[in-house]
Amino acid sequence: MSEVQSGEQDIDDKLRTFVQTLRESETYREFVEASNALENDAEASALLREFDEKQQQLQRDGFDQSIMGELQDLKSEMADNDTIRRHQVAQDALVELLQETNDVISEEIGHEFAQSTGGGCC
Repeated sequence: MSEVQSGEQDIDDKLRTFVQTLRESETYREFVEASNALENDAEASALLREFDEKQQQLQRDGFDQSIMGELQDLKSEMADNDTIRRHQVAQDALVELLQETNDVISEEIGHEFAQSTGGGCC
């Protein structure tokens, strides 16, 4: 095995260890539990769907004060929903953990590691 292949295998092994460590972290486990709870909460899921639909309607049809009011009401209901709030807190914590990971990798390699290019494939 060449040194390059050996180095790439080491990276692959360490990546697998990192992923396993992430999966075992309290932050990730809480996110998975909160996601499952959200999937199983019909009321919370309905609120999120309705909010998405109103946002799409607003984008499609342009500014409409009544839709803005409905969005504000839905946003308030979502903020009061324990399942949605728990999921948002867990998601924020996971994003923060992954951002910190990105920062460490970026610092170590001297370049921005995971940089958003702001677009899709095309």
